[in-house]
Amino acid sequence: MLGPKPSWKRTLHLPKSTFPPRPKVSDRPTYIKRCTDDLYKWQKDRHPTPTFTLHDGPPYANGDLHIGHALNKILKDITCRVHLREGRVDWVPGWDCHGLPIELKALQEQGKKPGILTEKADPVNIRNAARKLAVKTVEKQKKSFREWAIMADWDSAWTTMDKGFEIEQLHVFKEMVKKGLIYRRFKPVYWSPSSRTALAEAELEYREDHMSTAAFIKYPLHDCSEALKEKLNINIKCLSAAIWTTTPWTLPANRAIAFHKDIDYEIVHSAAHGYILLAASRVDELRRHCKEGLKTLLSIQGREINGMTYRSPVFDSQASPRPLLHGDFVTEGSGSGLVHVAPGHGMEDYELCLNHGIPAFAPVDDEGCFVDGIEWLSGQDVLTTGNESVLKRLSDLDCLIARHDYKHKYPYDWRSKQPVIVRATAQWFANVGDIQESALEALDSVKFIPTSSKTRLQTFVKNRNEWCISRQRAWGVPIPALYNIETDEALLTETSVSHITSVIKERGIDAWWTDNEMDPAWTPPPLRSHQGETKYRRGKDTMDVWFDSGTSWTQMQRVSENHTHIADCYIEGTDQHRGWFQSSLLTHVAYQRETAQIEPEGGPGSVQILPSAPYKNLITHGFALDQDGRKMSKSVGNVVSPSEIMEGTLLPPTKKKINGAMTEIRDGMGPDALRLWVASCDYTTDVRVSRTMLQAVNGSLSKYRVTFKLLLGILNDFDPSKCSSFREQASSIHQIALLQLLEVKSSVEKHYRSMEFNRAMANINAYVNTNLSSFYFESIKDVAYCGTIQERAQVQATLYWILTELQQMLLPVTPLLIEEVWDYTPKLIKDYNPTPPAMRLRKNSSLPVQQDMGKLLSKSDIPLLMRALAAVRNGQEAARNDKKMGDSLQSYVMLEINPMLEAKTPALDLLRRYQDDLETLFVVSHVSIVEGGNLSKLDKARWSYNTDCDIQGQMIRIHVHEPEQAKCNRCWRYKAPLDIPKEDALCRRCALVVDDLKDRTPGLFEYGLRT
Repeated sequence: MLGPKPSWKRTLHLPKSTFPPRPKVSDRPTYIKRCTDDLYKWQKDRHPTPTFTLHDGPPYANGDLHIGHALNKILKDITCRVHLREGRVDWVPGWDCHGLPIELKALQEQGKKPGILTEKADPVNIRNAARKLAVKTVEKQKKSFREWAIMADWDSAWTTMDKGFEIEQLHVFKEMVKKGLIYRRFKPVYWSPSSRTALAEAELEYREDHMSTAAFIKYPLHDCSEALKEKLNINIKCLSAAIWTTTPWTLPANRAIAFHKDIDYEIVHSAAHGYILLAASRVDELRRHCKEGLKTLLSIQGREINGMTYRSPVFDSQASPRPLLHGDFVTEGSGSGLVHVAPGHGMEDYELCLNHGIPAFAPVDDEGCFVDGIEWLSGQDVLTTGNESVLKRLSDLDCLIARHDYKHKYPYDWRSKQPVIVRATAQWFANVGDIQESALEALDSVKFIPTSSKTRLQTFVKNRNEWCISRQRAWGVPIPALYNIETDEALLTETSVSHITSVIKERGIDAWWTDNEMDPAWTPPPLRSHQGETKYRRGKDTMDVWFDSGTSWTQMQRVSENHTHIADCYIEGTDQHRGWFQSSLLTHVAYQRETAQIEPEGGPGSVQILPSAPYKNLITHGFALDQDGRKMSKSVGNVVSPSEIMEGTLLPPTKKKINGAMTEIRDGMGPDALRLWVASCDYTTDVRVSRTMLQAVNGSLSKYRVTFKLLLGILNDFDPSKCSSFREQASSIHQIALLQLLEVKSSVEKHYRSMEFNRAMANINAYVNTNLSSFYFESIKDVAYCGTIQERAQVQATLYWILTELQQMLLPVTPLLIEEVWDYTPKLIKDYNPTPPAMRLRKNSSLPVQQDMGKLLSKSDIPLLMRALAAVRNGQEAARNDKKMGDSLQSYVMLEINPMLEAKTPALDLLRRYQDDLETLFVVSHVSIVEGGNLSKLDKARWSYNTDCDIQGQMIRIHVHEPEQAKCNRCWRYKAPLDIPKEDALCRRCALVVDDLKDRTPGLFEYGLRT
């Protein structure tokens, strides 16, 4: 009588691990704390000084975080984690808290008209409301940042509204005053009527589709040189100069007309408008707009115009004649070749008139309306009704030649999204022209990623001679200037700024607004003693927020006496070339610009300390766009939030049976999904957020989890302390796996160091999917589950190294996953190495891959063996398609090699060298090598399939054919004898293992198993 059916499963070493298929939301806070706060404190306590410093470009504290914030902060975090294993990283987050957007929100909360700070508005109330809003937003954003597993010194985070920060900022400002870099001037600046403040170039955004009303205007000429009078055959007063402008509203401020001495001009006759002077190359353009024929009367050279004057018959007809001046900025590419010059409304106009002693004039108020003085324009908005009124007046006086719509690039206030104007006002400026050369030299020692970003930053620096640093707002750091109440003359000296800073230290910065206007405490003592009474008032302007954040380098530790506050790395978006990157560079260079007394080798003397940039490496990333490459916008409805990526709500739900019912669940992979998306992007360009990419990210995370579950399961009973003999015993298959591991480890490390995170992740994914899943895991399953103790020891030793190194490779990107893996790591492994992966120092490779291993293994052999494996699989696939076989073990392989006349037989040498491992490599039940075409074995096989494979120029034919032995009931290899009952069939290896198990664990065989 037969016993019960054998249960060989109980003799197998199947993987055992409770590692879950997806992360548990309830565990997330624990893992985040461990891989951020705890880890940062540990590494900070371990080293007294940082070995890598990343300085935070402060986000603006005025709203919820978006996907762009995630891209930025996670890039920074990955960078810090890459450097963590070499020592101590220093990253103290910061926030930009002053400025217009927060002030506007504070006004709105107080029920004020958005964008308007009236004279009656209480700046103290606004500052209190703005500060309250900023504090609330900082805490909210900080919470979100921490949910992304950002490892930083959150407890030491700074804001630009901190008292200590403001004092440091005033100190930098004082140094610039001391060096003569700060001055006040009445000159044109970008002015935002919607925000009622001056703006710097960095606060503008340009729209390409702005529509203006352009016009050709004629100005009657008054006089010219005697030489030109002789050349003309008409009275000069019968001739008009034609100008073309896209801003007719600036004509009331006209003070000159510019020409270029090297342009050829013509005098043409118009039936409707008389004799007109303009550039010869622009006659056809004027003819097109006039819609009439123009007859050329005379050609003159630009230099002959010198000395010519004209009158303005419209706005100031009683004024003295005005000059035509040569201007280098005049071109003949558009317009008329003659440019209307209004020094109160144009940067180049101002410089030209300044050189000729012509003052700036701008009859426009803070709201962008004409001021009293021109009765028929008073109170009208310059960009709308005022513009039309000017054109109507010109038309009525027969000075309008033609008008037309003109679409062009135009500056807008990047916060209010409304057009700006250029308007002359009294503002404070920083002279960056004097430090421009030093700033450019400082950039030569900076490493740029991508390299093209250096040219972009250099261009912005080269094109900037001065920086308007004053703003007409209440929420900010005051420009510490005093004004004589009688003359309105400004007082700003090193002494006055030092005194005011000391008062602010004592009373707080709000006292600048709350103290009595005539409080003498703010005036430096020497002035008080000389004049007997206070005659100064405090200014109302605040500093540009770019000056605030631009001095944030003061928050870094001093690294030397001469080169202070230098970070190893700045990382921000490409828009910061005109913003924070530039303002940080300029303030840092300006602060350092001095000569230090040192003693060089040649003896005592004075040498110039070259100013440096506040960063050694400057890394620029692009913007986050939707899947169609569009900018994300709430109005368009294409905004993707970081939480949607973490929770998987953008992906189709998966169905799972829960309590007997099919339920849809979201495959949310948590912060690691968001982080892996960032790491997988080429951040040097604009990056897209698409469903396809997010599916790939979640697929990769799932693959990592499956991989770790298998590793942990097979290593469940592994003791690393007992694998010292691995190097001498390891077979080629394990050596190949370790060489592949070493190769991917080196490649990933290289890409991490060069900030090519997307390439690092591509290497990891290729390794996990190909080298591990498709090759090694498939090859070693038989030995891992069914092999002898010695065979399993080799497998486990190899998998231990794979587990260790794979954790290190993924650690910078998926820290929560690695923390979770550590929790499920078998106790024997933890006892052997109790240090969590995140706290392990980087070392040279300790992988047991050496040339003195059991068999000589060349890296060049691996791709050849993989080529043979691919050919075997092609043959197996053909057999499966014909339903001849299922599992790959249900096949034998014959390698047919034709003899060669030459002595060299590379294919044969290779296959002979690895013959003992080919069964494992190919995952088949038997491999034979046949020379000379002896294929008699195939004659007995009921089926066979062949493919060809070229190995180093020698062709081999691979035959996949029917097995010759029976299937082993334990390992399923076709190696069991054919002459025993099917249910009892075991291969020789499994019989030995079972016998060994009977000796070691006899209880295993008391029930359900017979041999």
